[in-house]
Amino acid sequence: MPPAGARVLMKGNEAIAEAAIRAGCRAYFGYPITPQTELAEYMARHLPRAGGVFLQAESEVAAINMVYGAAGAGVRVMTSTSSPGFSLMLEGLSYLVGARLPCVVVNVMRGGPGLGNIAPAQSDYAVMTRAMGHGDSHGIVLAPATVQEAVDLVRLAFELAERYRLPVLLAADGLLGQMMEPVVLPDPVPPPPPPPWATTGGGRRRISSIYLQPEDLEAHVRDLVAVYEAIARTEAPAEAYRLDDAEVGVVAYGTAARIARAAVDRARDDGLRVGLLRPITLWPFPTAAFARPVARWLVVELSAGQMLDDVRLAVAGRAPVAWYGRAGGVVPTPVEVLAAIRRVLRAEGEVVA
Repeated sequence: MPPAGARVLMKGNEAIAEAAIRAGCRAYFGYPITPQTELAEYMARHLPRAGGVFLQAESEVAAINMVYGAAGAGVRVMTSTSSPGFSLMLEGLSYLVGARLPCVVVNVMRGGPGLGNIAPAQSDYAVMTRAMGHGDSHGIVLAPATVQEAVDLVRLAFELAERYRLPVLLAADGLLGQMMEPVVLPDPVPPPPPPPWATTGGGRRRISSIYLQPEDLEAHVRDLVAVYEAIARTEAPAEAYRLDDAEVGVVAYGTAARIARAAVDRARDDGLRVGLLRPITLWPFPTAAFARPVARWLVVELSAGQMLDDVRLAVAGRAPVAWYGRAGGVVPTPVEVLAAIRRVLRAEGEVVA
């Protein structure tokens, strides 16, 4: 295990796993699926040495329900998967939300729909941010753009999950999971003691998501909505890059933001007033960050345009919103994004492709 504070070169999937162990995660349940399998492999090798439990489940459905059991016992627990596997976890995630159980779920997205391919994509944006399974369910969605940020956000994910008693998702993609970058790992922290509500055998405690009386369930949903509203007020950060005098603001997250940032720098080199706004949380969406005098916005995604609606709602008609993206695992280049920026500056239509 790399020493704390040392600068080491790590693959994204393995760095996320190491960060989870150092954050006090002591239970991991998962099922292999490319491009996140190295995360589970790392957990299999290293989590038992830290005193934790690794178990390869027979499916993603089983894995997420094992997460439910460990979370109910008050253990810091995590699972990871990739897009088709995430679909299979949605029912269990809804149960976790309904039962108010904290956990961390890493989704290293790949191209879809269906089995699609193993190339990087951001095509799970809608399913991750609109509802975490059936019912009025939500969970916080964090979107790192570098391996170091993924390491940092893993610890925050556990803290947020326990603060609000909800699942927290880490939205990565195949590039972020597979790339190697230097990271500084944090000091390990011990796992926290089980919270008072946990079912540890120390008294009669009940954890469930079933409310047979409609009025009881409605009250439960209203309580959840109040939590969602509190999260939206306080947990929606975004990074602004070279935006102060920007005429065009590029909006992108994760890997797309890295590409967009390179395009912004090239545009600045050419004398164009362009900046980048990078949502760090996808839910709640950082709407307040769009209250700046930008004349035009350009959304860049590795999907067919799933974040576009959230940007339009955040901009609220104050400026035109254009879009550029590639789907199916095709990754746009900075040259392509720069060309899209130039089209937006020439005001060639609202949506460019």
